[in-house]
Formats: sequence, structure tokens, C-alpha cells
Amino acid sequence: MSCDAPRPWGIYFQDSATPQMEGLVELHDNILFYLVIILFGVGWLLISIVKNYTMTESPISHKYLSHGTLIELIWTITPALILILIAFPSFKLLYLMDEVSDPAMAILAEGHQWYWSYQYPDFLNNDNEFIEFDSYLVPESDLEDGALRMLEVDNRLIIPELTHVRFIVTGADVIHSLACPALGIKCDAYPGRLNQVSVMINREGVFYGQCSEICGILHSSMPIVIESVSIDKFISWLQEQ
Repeated sequence: MSCDAPRPWGIYFQDSATPQMEGLVELHDNILFYLVIILFGVGWLLISIVKNYTMTESPISHKYLSHGTLIELIWTITPALILILIAFPSFKLLYLMDEVSDPAMAILAEGHQWYWSYQYPDFLNNDNEFIEFDSYLVPESDLEDGALRMLEVDNRLIIPELTHVRFIVTGADVIHSLACPALGIKCDAYPGRLNQVSVMINREGVFYGQCSEICGILHSSMPIVIESVSIDKFISWLQEQ
């Protein structure tokens, strides 16, 4: 069972559902490996110095303890090498996430105070107009059994799985931010400006996010719910609009 929503006392990522989120988790784990080594190395040095270089243990300080070419080269070159090892995969992932190549469909997401509007510019409804709708937070009094408080919406954003989708993000009034942790996306929504981010969801599921830019008194009431379905279910959903 996948974890696609926040959990109480959760300290790790939600289960990834896109290649970019898998890359982010892998990068995090790799960097954490270096951090653990640095933590134990620096901790061992501090404990050794405190234990072995007290006035009673070593009343005469060694002259190379504070000045030494070799030790200065070591503590300069070693961090530089570690930063290089971290930088290469970081830049690679950054450029891969920014790449938007030949998407199969596009979705326009517009942030309002305090709800989201979505439009499918590649599809028309029965009235020969673009498919579009607003997505509002479901009040706690109207929640169904099992629904998540402060995260469920009345109209979910439906996306087909295994399909390259481009999000075009903008704001209608103030700055908002479209974010969904399980998909590894976070894109600021500026009024009068279009930002874009691409995503390809590799499994079916319901993924929860929230506006991640403080946008007013009801900022916490702007959840984002993205439901990934099969191609057949997506086509059936389009025909119902």
C-alpha cells in the first residue's frame, strides 16, 4: 500500500509516483550518506580533542596542532571533493526536472484566493468549450468516511497514468504555489506570468498536495488532489464532461 498523503509524525518522503520524485529520494539518501560520515568523523575528532588535549593530559600543546600545511590541505580538499560528489548528481537531476519535451497533454492550473482552477486546453466538452472547473476544499462537516480533513476537494484533477503531462501554472490575484510531494513537483504561480513543470505519473492513485506559498488568511484551505487513472478511465471521464 502506497503512502500518497501526509501521515501523523511522518519524518520521511511520501512514496514516489514519478521519475523525478524517485530521483529526489535517491539524491536525498546519497547526501544523507555523506552527512552521516561527516557527523561521525567530526564527532570523533571533537571527542578525541576534548579527551586527549586537556591541561592535565597534555599541558604542552604540539606546535602543529594549530598550524600545519598537511592538515590544512586535508580539511580544504576533502570538503571540496565531497561537494563535487554531491554537485554532479544534483545538477543532473535539476536539469532533467526542468526539461519539458513533447508532452502528450497540457493542464492550466490557476491559483485563486482560496481555490484552484484547472483547464484542459487539449480537450473540448459537449458544448465545444475547453474542459475546466474549480476545485474547492470540502468542509469538515461534508467529509465522507475515510476522507482526509483539510485535504479533500470537491473536484479532483484527473490525469492518465504513464502520460507525459505539462502543467502551466499561474496566479489570478496573489502568488500561490502548486505542490504535490508524491509527484515531486512544486511550481510557483505568479499573477501575469506562466510557469511550467512536467510530470509523468507511473501508477494509479490519489495524490495530495497544498498551496505552498502563504497567500492570505485561508492559505491552508487550498488543497490539491490529483487522481491518476488508466487511459480507458480517463477517456471515459472526458466523455462525461
